Amino acid sequence: MVGVIVEDMPRALAFYHRLGLAVPDDAEGMEHVEIPMGGMTFFLSTKTANARWDPARVEPRGAGYRIVLEFYLENREALDAKYEELTGLGYRGHHAPYQVTPELRFALVDDPDGNTVLLSASTEAAEG
Repeated sequence: MVGVIVEDMPRALAFYHRLGLAVPDDAEGMEHVEIPMGGMTFFLSTKTANARWDPARVEPRGAGYRIVLEFYLENREALDAKYEELTGLGYRGHHAPYQVTPELRFALVDDPDGNTVLLSASTEAAEG
């Protein structure tokens, strides 16, 4: 997935629609919109929606992020291990692993250029 945090959803949807993305007709009033793109999903998320799943985010002022690169891992254990591996190698942990919902776990790590990478996993696979 590739995600972009936006100030104004209707304005962002119009822009990306002009770039050729198949924006859903009912998306304008949503806080989070996913657009499948042949093996990849592009999403737009408002700051309000973003604040619910990333409690550590700060507004960019020379540091911070506007684009989120998300990588799915097989399960909770794989997510936790990858976070530990990356931070153990010296990459900056943006937010340690945490449960977003009972079924979804996230962790965030900054890449060498300061882009925040979201690690996510379904916890159902690990538990069920």
